[in-house]
Amino acid sequence: MSSSSPISKLAAELFGTFWLVFGGCGSAIFAAKQIAEATDGGDNYQVGIGYLGVALAFGLTVVTMAYAVGHISGGHFNPAITLGAVIGGRMSWKDLPGYWIAQVVGGLLAGLLLLIIASGKDGFDRIGGMAANGYGDNSPDGYSLLAVLIAEVLLTAFFLLVVLGTTGGKAPSTFAPLAIGLCLTLIHLISIPISNTSVNPARSTAVAFFNGDGAPGQLWLFWVAPLLGGLIGGLLYPLLFEDGKLKIGAAKA
Repeated sequence: MSSSSPISKLAAELFGTFWLVFGGCGSAIFAAKQIAEATDGGDNYQVGIGYLGVALAFGLTVVTMAYAVGHISGGHFNPAITLGAVIGGRMSWKDLPGYWIAQVVGGLLAGLLLLIIASGKDGFDRIGGMAANGYGDNSPDGYSLLAVLIAEVLLTAFFLLVVLGTTGGKAPSTFAPLAIGLCLTLIHLISIPISNTSVNPARSTAVAFFNGDGAPGQLWLFWVAPLLGGLIGGLLYPLLFEDGKLKIGAAKA
């Protein structure tokens, strides 16, 4: 862990999570689907960034903030990553509550500002329009609760493996933010149609209550699944790729 002050660490997590939600969800809200009017009398056409652009936006938020403040807090910006770091022995249990609070607060602030900005456009409807996660009728392509659960657990576990692997002592640390950001981009390319991609309870909480349309009632899954994935990833990495020993909460403050 960094030797930075506790306040600096929490501020880094708050600002990093804010940027992740504002940049990632903002790209989905404002830019994913834009329709341009044809000037020749033909059919209108889409000029938005689509799934690919949104996936890249989420990855870029992590890359930029991990380079900016990752050396201060570890650059988690995600309660599941923090849990995995504790389970994997990279930080102590006593730091976890503060990180989670900072991450959720940062996400909610971003969600509120996104709502305020989006409401400045005539015709905007926040109900179903805030890039919330969901399953069943609230899944972009109608995937079931079980399908979303499996996808979110699996993808979060692999995300933890990448995070722990690229930030380990033997890894080239200068490339860690890039690898982690690309991993998050890939995760979004896979799962935006499934669940709108969470793998991050703070990201899901940030917009669920502003979105409505069933998102608040389904939010539990987007805490349970990513945290379970973080737990699995945090257990597997030291067991399989380090010394084969559990290191839960072993790191000192």
